[in-house]
Amino acid sequence: MNTKDPTADNSKETEALPAVGSDADFLQTLGKRVREIRDRRGMTRKLVAREANVSERHLAHLEGGEGNVSIVLLRHIARALDVSLVELLAPEAEDTVEKRLIRRFLERLPQNRLEEVVFRLMRDFGHEEAVRRKRIALIGLRGAGKSTLGGRLAKEEGMPFIELDREIEKDTGMPASELFALYGQSGYRRIEKRALERVIRDHDRAVISVGGGVVAQPETYEMLLSNCLTVWVKAQPEEHMARVMAQGDLRPMAGNDEAMEDLKRILEARESLYARADTMLDTSGETVEESFLKLRQFVAS
Repeated sequence: MNTKDPTADNSKETEALPAVGSDADFLQTLGKRVREIRDRRGMTRKLVAREANVSERHLAHLEGGEGNVSIVLLRHIARALDVSLVELLAPEAEDTVEKRLIRRFLERLPQNRLEEVVFRLMRDFGHEEAVRRKRIALIGLRGAGKSTLGGRLAKEEGMPFIELDREIEKDTGMPASELFALYGQSGYRRIEKRALERVIRDHDRAVISVGGGVVAQPETYEMLLSNCLTVWVKAQPEEHMARVMAQGDLRPMAGNDEAMEDLKRILEARESLYARADTMLDTSGETVEESFLKLRQFVAS
């Protein structure tokens, strides 16, 4: 049975409570917060007042730290500013300069760029970053030097070298040309995605050479970027073509007088996609040794 005297001195319990600022301080902080968010949104006081269904004078008093406001009206103002009540009432000390700068940067981005930025933040600062960097993927069109550089890097790093095209042939028992003929572009890309999933699942460390068309399949490309340190290996169109033909493959020119123009258009159309890789390695006009040194330096860093 509790026999504690209700009239006893409770000063110790009172001292244990966190300090609370005055109402005036709270209203000043709240007003400053509303004003900052409104400025960040680029909204006039008149516009916010109209959206929140409050008088402009009432809003001016609130921003000046002079007004009192009901929780319902405060909710309306938060909605007009497109923020939560929690964010509106957050103490200034919890909102650092760095956070405000990041928030302003994100608010100015168009919607179609937000997904890319969020992905890059997750990729570069997520808890799986160390695991991702143990798989090195080389992407780009044929003739850039992926197989030559990738094979050499894998040997030096003591990793397996995996060419995704070969893995697809192993899985299906058919060369890529037959797969394209049987299943078309979309069917081949589905097979490619399954092969990449298996390679990532089975290999914590590897150097992987991936066909240049992977960037045109968003889900597969996102999986590659999320699970591998990616290097876009590129060259001038003329060098792409010359290297492929030097390997004895004359298909790029077979029955197509405009093969070079087609290649240029492909490179131009995919440039922004290839640029999402962690780095770019231009092998144009360089020896294998020069390009390999650059690749090795990037991987080491």
